[in-house]
Amino acid sequence: MTQLRHLQKEVFRNKCAKGFNTSNVEKELCLIQGELAEVYQAYLKKDGTLGEELADVAIYLLGLSEMLKIDLQKEIEQKISINDQRQYEVIEGVLTRTYEPKR
Repeated sequence: MTQLRHLQKEVFRNKCAKGFNTSNVEKELCLIQGELAEVYQAYLKKDGTLGEELADVAIYLLGLSEMLKIDLQKEIEQKISINDQRQYEVIEGVLTRTYEPKR
């Protein structure tokens, strides 16, 4: 995970160099949604492109994070810690969160 910050910067550098969107957040969110749809199609078709489509989603997320000045590596590390501390129980057949750590 130590390279995620570097990848975030590299993705944004490439976006700038190629003239891709670097300022319209709403457009970027729509493009991410389109990439997720492509992941779903690749999964259904089993055409060998699933990994590539997942990579596209990750690249878009990294670029959006840089656009928004969000350190995605830090956010992921914090969220993993929160998720690790959460506790769950099956209550009436439903997995239910029973403990949420304070933030």
